[in-house]
Amino acid sequence: MTIPRWTAQPARNSDVSRMPTRNAALSERKPMMMRKYRTSWQAEDGQIMQDEQVGPALPLFESAFSAFARGTLITTTRGPVAIEDLTPGTKLVTAEHGPMPVAWIGSMSLTPAHDSQGFEPTILTRIMADAFGIGRPMADFLAGPGARILTRPRNMRANIGGDQVLTPARNLSDGIHAIEIRPQRPVTVYHLCLRRHATITANGLEVESFHPAPGFERSLGPNMLRLFLGLFPHIREPHQFGSMAHLRLPLSSPDGLEIA
Repeated sequence: MTIPRWTAQPARNSDVSRMPTRNAALSERKPMMMRKYRTSWQAEDGQIMQDEQVGPALPLFESAFSAFARGTLITTTRGPVAIEDLTPGTKLVTAEHGPMPVAWIGSMSLTPAHDSQGFEPTILTRIMADAFGIGRPMADFLAGPGARILTRPRNMRANIGGDQVLTPARNLSDGIHAIEIRPQRPVTVYHLCLRRHATITANGLEVESFHPAPGFERSLGPNMLRLFLGLFPHIREPHQFGSMAHLRLPLSSPDGLEIA
C-alpha cells in the first residue's frame, strides 16, 4: 500500500534546529529550540497518512511525542505489538472504554544533549521487570519523559480523593526498581492518542494515552495553539481531546514549568 507523505522542510539534517529571534540585536536572547515531529493518522477514507513537521521544543509539544521508547509492547485486541509496528486504526485494549482504535501516532528522536545545542540531558526511566508485581511490567519498560503510569500512592490517597493517579514515570525512579537512563545514542520515542483519554497496557503496565489536559489552550497564544493543533489532524478544537480518565500528577520540565 502506498502511504501518502506530507513532508515539511527538513531541519538541517538533524532532528534539532534553532529558530532565530525576531530582533537580531537581541543577541543575548536564547533562541527557541526546534524539533522534528512525525505523525501518522487515519484519514476519513481509511488511508494511513503521515507527516513530518518542525515545531518548537516546548514541554507541551514534546510531551505529546515522548511516552514510549522503541520496542515497547502495546496490548492490542490481537495481542502485544511493538510500538513502532502499530498503525492508526489498530484496536487497543483500554481499561475504561474497552477496545478503541488508535487515532494518532506521534514520534520524535531524542539525542544526547550537548552544550552547543542548549538542551538539557535526555533522561529516560527504565522500570525493571516485575517491579510492581508479577508481570508488571512483564519486561523492562523504557519510558520517555512524557509517560505517566497508573499507580496507587498510599501517601496521597487523602489528597487526591482516590487510590489511583497517573504518575510521571520519572517520579518512580528509586535506583532499584526504576532507574534513570541517560542514553549515549539517539532514541526514538512515541506516543498514542485515542478518541478518548484512557489507560492502555504497555509491557504489562497501565499507561495513559496522550491528553494535553483540559484548558491547556489558555496557556498558549493563538499562533502557538495553531501550531500545536496542526500536529493533530483529527482534532479541530481543543475540547475534542475530551475529558480525563484519571487524575494525574504534572510533568516537571527542565525549566521548572509543570505540565498538567
